[in-house]
Amino acid sequence: MHPIETESYQILRSRVDTAELPALCRAAVERIVHTTADPTWVGDVVAEESALSAGVTALRAGVPVVTDVRMVAAGITAHETVIALDLPGVAELASEADLTRSAAGIRLAARHWPAGAVWAIGNAPTALAELVRLTVAGAVRPALVVGVPVGFVGAVESKAALRTAGIAALSTRTERGGAAVAAAAVNALLYFEEQEN
Repeated sequence: MHPIETESYQILRSRVDTAELPALCRAAVERIVHTTADPTWVGDVVAEESALSAGVTALRAGVPVVTDVRMVAAGITAHETVIALDLPGVAELASEADLTRSAAGIRLAARHWPAGAVWAIGNAPTALAELVRLTVAGAVRPALVVGVPVGFVGAVESKAALRTAGIAALSTRTERGGAAVAAAAVNALLYFEEQEN
C-alpha cells in the first residue's frame, strides 16, 4: 500500500472496530468505509465469508465482472469488466419486454455469461431485481453478486430479495449503495492478498 493509504486505514481502524469481522468481510467493509469516509457502513453491509471466498476464487480464475453501468466498471481497473447497459440490443429488448434499460442489460448479459461470473450492481434496483429473478429461475448462476443499488424506489426490496434467495452475495440493508460502493467491494476482493501483507 501507498503510505497515505496505510495511514488512512490506521485512522479508519482507530474510529471503528472491524477486528471481529472475518478476513474477507473485514476487507470489503473497510474498503467501503475507506472509499466513502463513512464508518457507518460497518453495520449496513451484509455478506457471508463463504460467499466472498467464492468471489475471490472466481476472480482469480479470470471470470469477468459484469456491471450494470459504466460508473461501476470505471472503479474496477485491475480486472476485465463487462457493462451490461452497453451490450448491443439493450434498447430494443427494453422496449419489447417493457423493462428498464438496466434490467434489459442484465437479461442480455445473463445470456452471454450464464455461469460463474461475478456481478456488481451499483446503480439500478431494477437491474438487481432482474438478476435475482434470473438466478432463481436457473437462467444464470453467479459466483458472487455485489448488489448495492442506490435509491428510494426498489433498492431495499431488491437487496432483501437477493439475500432471501440464497445467492452468494454482498449487499446493504438500507437505501444506500452506489457505483463507488460496488466497485470498492469488488476491489477489496481483487486486492485481498495485497491488503493482508
